[in-house]
Amino acid sequence: MLTKDLLEIISHGENSGVEFKRDGIRPEQLAKEIVALANHRGGMILIGVEDDKTISGVQRDDLENWVFDTVFARYVHPMILPFYETVQVEPGKKVAIISFPEGTSKPYVLRNNDREEIYIRAGSTSRLATREQQARLFAAGGILHAELLPVPGTSFQSLDLTRIREYLSHIIHDPEIPDNDEDWIKRLMGLGMLTTVSGNRVVCTIAGIVLFGIHPRKYLRQAGIRLIVYDSEEKTYQTMLDTVLDSPCTGRYIINEYGNRTLQDPGLIERFSEMIIPFITVGASAVNDEFRLTKTWQYPFEAIREVVTNALCHRDWTRAVDIEVSRYSNRIEIISPGALPNTMTVEKMVAGQRSPRNPLIVEILRDYGYVESRGMGVRTKVIPLMKMNNKTEPVFQATEDYLCTILHRKLE
Repeated sequence: MLTKDLLEIISHGENSGVEFKRDGIRPEQLAKEIVALANHRGGMILIGVEDDKTISGVQRDDLENWVFDTVFARYVHPMILPFYETVQVEPGKKVAIISFPEGTSKPYVLRNNDREEIYIRAGSTSRLATREQQARLFAAGGILHAELLPVPGTSFQSLDLTRIREYLSHIIHDPEIPDNDEDWIKRLMGLGMLTTVSGNRVVCTIAGIVLFGIHPRKYLRQAGIRLIVYDSEEKTYQTMLDTVLDSPCTGRYIINEYGNRTLQDPGLIERFSEMIIPFITVGASAVNDEFRLTKTWQYPFEAIREVVTNALCHRDWTRAVDIEVSRYSNRIEIISPGALPNTMTVEKMVAGQRSPRNPLIVEILRDYGYVESRGMGVRTKVIPLMKMNNKTEPVFQATEDYLCTILHRKLE
């Protein structure tokens, strides 16, 4: 790093990715900052810089070995490989720079005094992660899949067996369908729809209640889709529609004697689709040559459906808020709760990289045909449909709390 670049960084002060430390810091204190940054988005630690931006410099000669062999090797777990360099700022004063990217094996912990502590970055400070934040870090690192967590208050009877029987028989063509409660429970536990809690009590998992539950929001408040329709370009108190849809994700079908499937009871995706159509189309004022009224679509319907389905597949179920779809007069915004998992970025998502947060939900919705078979719906469906129909590209905004997809209306 060039001296001028280092001085520029120091002039901006500490932030969520930059930390200043004086030489002489204890190893566990430095490890705490490393862990917090790795659990966030990575960053750099400048040793030899005071909190007030004063450059005090590095004094010890063996700092590099101390950083690698003591701090990273003994106090930080799992292993992180940092980049270390020193920059001579002025005669007799140099600053050590320890930099590393966002960790891919979250959560990272500080090992000290026979304890493991998880720290996160909050602005320019590092603090102990709460229970909820720890759960999200475990999920981000692929150690915990929130979709398999138990849902309190549920039981085997909370699932719609008619839907599940149709899934087994006609969607995945399972040759053996359970015929009693004991066998059903055993099968559904194997499928990840049920689990046990204290005392071997059987309850539904999040995946089970979301995919096949009877009134899922009764037990899991974030299991629905909130649809809001504004007749303006910004949020207002007056809305044309503000409702929360409560259904299992999957639809229930019946099979006739010819083997044809007919939707009998719409699932969450079908209910959403039916409700939003009047607000994304404009009816013709006259009939066409076939004496039919035609509709003009302001958005490619398949693009909207794909984004909403992706939100159901990849949202963070540890966050107790619904997926929110807001239709404004000039755009639609779909908000999926939770940050992008692990090292996924908007750029990687647009390029077609896949990183499912809830693999069980993804696979079952793929079985039904709700999910694009290759898992590349953003790249192969959403983006090209918006370009072709609306002459614009979708906008993706990722934060620590949500992914917002913005689809702009077709210009008249």
